[in-house]
Amino acid sequence: MINVKIYRSNEGLITSFILSGHAEFAEHGKDLVCAGASAVTFGSVNAVLSLTKIEPQIDQGGDGGYLHVRLPKNLDPSTSEKVQLLLEGMVVSLQTIETDYEQYISVSIMNETGGETSC
Repeated sequence: MINVKIYRSNEGLITSFILSGHAEFAEHGKDLVCAGASAVTFGSVNAVLSLTKIEPQIDQGGDGGYLHVRLPKNLDPSTSEKVQLLLEGMVVSLQTIETDYEQYISVSIMNETGGETSC
């Protein structure tokens, strides 16, 4: 299963996210859940990099199955708004995948200290 954890500040802003695991929906190369989650997250990260010119901290697992993205602190308000809009779109897309494939992907919203929120 792919586990997605979206971390939010007390103000509700996305501060980081982690994807871990493998969907195991189908064999490697034919796994549409994995492909969808990967396309959504990497597309969103690439959009943030290209459109906002910020440099988030990105950690990836060597064999796939792990992506951790942390946003820089103290972004100017205009940049922060753009980053948040792009990442909120990512969350909506991942939750849409979860709706149809909940046995293969789980999306959790966490507070910065690691506790799950009801949002």
